[in-house]
Amino acid sequence: MMGRRMGRPGLIGMAARTAVVAGTATAVSGGVQRRQQARYDQQADAQAYQQQQQQAQIDAAAQQAAQQQAYAQQQYLQQTPPPPAPAAPAAGVDIVAELQKLGALKEQGILSDEEFAAAKAKLLS
Repeated sequence: MMGRRMGRPGLIGMAARTAVVAGTATAVSGGVQRRQQARYDQQADAQAYQQQQQQAQIDAAAQQAAQQQAYAQQQYLQQTPPPPAPAAPAAGVDIVAELQKLGALKEQGILSDEEFAAAKAKLLS
């Protein structure tokens, strides 16, 4: 009866053991890499989703602010009375005094530059 040899394994046994260890290490390493990549992908997707949500909130806030500004401007225009119409010049009117009055109204902000120019042209014609 042949007995089992004790001691170091043979060359083929050593090669087989090395192949099993290398194959197991490769399989484990590949599994770890796949799990890590899946985690990274999941984190990237979560960050992209968060950024999309934040951008949507920013867009909604900007749209709401624009609507509020338009509404406030509309309310202001409805509450602001129209500027007074310049009086028609009567015969014998002191033109210098009328020009001084128009200048004072312009300085007070009651007349805009365009209204001042129109009133002055009407007065001088």
